[in-house]
Amino acid sequence: MDGCTDVLNNSNMAFATRPAPPGRLPTFFLYGEQGRSAQTDWLHCESIASRSRLHDWEIRPHRHAALFQILNIRRGQAEVSLDGTSRHVAGPGVLTVPALAPHGFRFTRNIVGTVVTVLEEHVAGLLQREPALAQRLLRSQWAALTEPAATQVADAVAVLHHEYQGTADWRALAIDAALQRLLLVLGRALPADAPSAEAAAPNGPRGVAHVQRFRALVEQRFREQPALADCAQALGMSPTQLNRLCQQVLGHSALGVLHGRIALEAQRELTYTTMSVKQIGYGLGFTDAGYFTRFFRRVAGRTPSAWRSAAARPARAEG
Repeated sequence: MDGCTDVLNNSNMAFATRPAPPGRLPTFFLYGEQGRSAQTDWLHCESIASRSRLHDWEIRPHRHAALFQILNIRRGQAEVSLDGTSRHVAGPGVLTVPALAPHGFRFTRNIVGTVVTVLEEHVAGLLQREPALAQRLLRSQWAALTEPAATQVADAVAVLHHEYQGTADWRALAIDAALQRLLLVLGRALPADAPSAEAAAPNGPRGVAHVQRFRALVEQRFREQPALADCAQALGMSPTQLNRLCQQVLGHSALGVLHGRIALEAQRELTYTTMSVKQIGYGLGFTDAGYFTRFFRRVAGRTPSAWRSAAARPARAEG
């Protein structure tokens, strides 16, 4: 990438130069969609240009609470801010951005590539039997790609994008298969010593580390509906400190993290199982079906039955 800075200063490939706004780093689902719930979407694929052109080719620094991103840049250049470090990159190449990692981009107008956004816990689940691969992928990093790896990664991204946009039978299974293929190809393409933003700041912001530990604890125990005081004690802090950190890092309370995870599991079980609403609520720690229904409606905006009916309509249309 020697000489990349000179290329980026070419007037035909000028970056947008708007200053970043002051204040707290925003936390989005997808960039610019702060009001949207990550609970309703576990995967999103789109071209880099489709969103960045809406923002004058600049994605200002932000982070995602629970999402992992893969940016496959085939052609064009970008100025990347990732986990507190900045770098100019040029395609073909790939960036991986884990949940909670601060990141921002300024793209040239000739950018060609795709961004894949997926719930990080879904990726972790797919890679549960391959911890070495998970460790290689689920971190902040960038790497230039040479042939044949550049074509292999681009082809795997294209297959995933095709399945994501499609409506064929067994779409969810096909998406998971395509995503696993991409993760495998990407793991093989990335060098073991790929430059990592985490290497520049190995511990990262202390608050982010605490929030990551809390989210991991919630993932283990959400069906028990643990008391926040117990979670805070397990993390070596007070409930007030835990809540303040979640507000600072995620933009919502610690209780919101727990409730969001419970609601996500409820949505999945309503969509993909035939269990009754009462059975689902009981499995998530609710002893009263009426209370579970009120909780779900408050968090998801509709009753469990209405959610299940809405989730079933696309499946019937595809059949």
